[in-house]
Amino acid sequence: MAEIEPLRALHYDLERTGGLQDVTAPPYDVIEAAQRAELEARSPYNVVHIDLPRSRDGDPYAHAARALEDWRARGIVVTDGGPAVWPLEQDYTGPDGRRRARRGFLARVRVEDYGAGRIRPHERTHPGPKEDRLRLTRATKANLSPIFSLFSDESGAVWDALAPFTEQAAWAQATDDEGTVNRLWRVADPRAIATVKEALGDAELLIADGHHRYETARVYADEVGGEGAHRYVLMCLVALEDPGLTVFPTHRLVRGLAADRHETLAAAIRRDFELEPLADSAALTTALTSSTGDEVRIGYIDSHFGRPFVLTLKDPAIADAALAGYAEPYRRLDTAVLESLILKGPLGMTDADIDDLQGLGYARDPAQALELVESGRYDAAFLMAPTPIERVRAVAAAGESMPPKSTYFFPKVPTGLLFNPLVE
Repeated sequence: MAEIEPLRALHYDLERTGGLQDVTAPPYDVIEAAQRAELEARSPYNVVHIDLPRSRDGDPYAHAARALEDWRARGIVVTDGGPAVWPLEQDYTGPDGRRRARRGFLARVRVEDYGAGRIRPHERTHPGPKEDRLRLTRATKANLSPIFSLFSDESGAVWDALAPFTEQAAWAQATDDEGTVNRLWRVADPRAIATVKEALGDAELLIADGHHRYETARVYADEVGGEGAHRYVLMCLVALEDPGLTVFPTHRLVRGLAADRHETLAAAIRRDFELEPLADSAALTTALTSSTGDEVRIGYIDSHFGRPFVLTLKDPAIADAALAGYAEPYRRLDTAVLESLILKGPLGMTDADIDDLQGLGYARDPAQALELVESGRYDAAFLMAPTPIERVRAVAAAGESMPPKSTYFFPKVPTGLLFNPLVE
């Protein structure tokens, strides 16, 4: 079982920073160079200075450690008064245009090996980001960004215990660049904390975002050894049953298709998929979101013909043969089928190519994916359907990890709300 504990957090002194608005940031792995510069300019204390550091002396990790130490010495970042859990409500408009509210809470969770009944991943990870996060953790001796994880709470006991405390003014509030309003409360009430811990006593956690950070935490805990604060990691925990929990797709783009590769790709598509031409590219998203059942349907458009299609796998047996050895829920994933039948098939990509984005790109928004093809920056786009959360759970329960970027949990949990110290 996962072990959840309140944490005595490090956090910004809101009077010194003017609240959280100018000091929070998106997770490090979605920040591009221009956005980082803009965030740095908002405040000398914006969290990107330490979570995505850069330094003129060539050691960004030492720079992050010095900055955090300086902020603590000057009272910009302070130690909270005692152990607490921190309810978080995120009011947002999703990529589908719908307004929702997602509710969870921040706490610290004991680091465990992946396994049934404890903590499970749902996507494959890359070695590069793990090394970066490990070096940052060694230098700062703190978790700077929360991992986003899911748990089952059919009775709603966890939020029922925390909800009364959210009826008062939030401890802090910040609105991100995508319009998500993040409200954070502090709950130190022993009975509420005991109820939360009891409700999660038998829970299995599923990591939604932050696999690299979690695997970094495991390595760091073993490096330090023994018991102590380093055996825990900062998490934001959201119930699978929360009505505001949504999963959106990440679309695939390919480039470098010579004329002969176009023909090979077209032949493979005709062999394994039924092709349904669409009137225009705007119909692609509708066609994918309206699909039902376990059929694998993928949107497709290329720069050569410019005509959109929906590709429907002719027979599940094709996926079964291509993905022999994988569990049945994995074989029904559109991202896994695309990876096996297209990316690694006629396009000849290896796992290393996919990990290093050699000839491959991603887009969160269908319009962005289409524009990248129409502009010629990519040769083709494969638009994916949203993966139901039940399928994410089924794949993880079967012991499988989904291909990278198979899910897009929105909104992101901001960095800078709280920090988790790894030394007593």
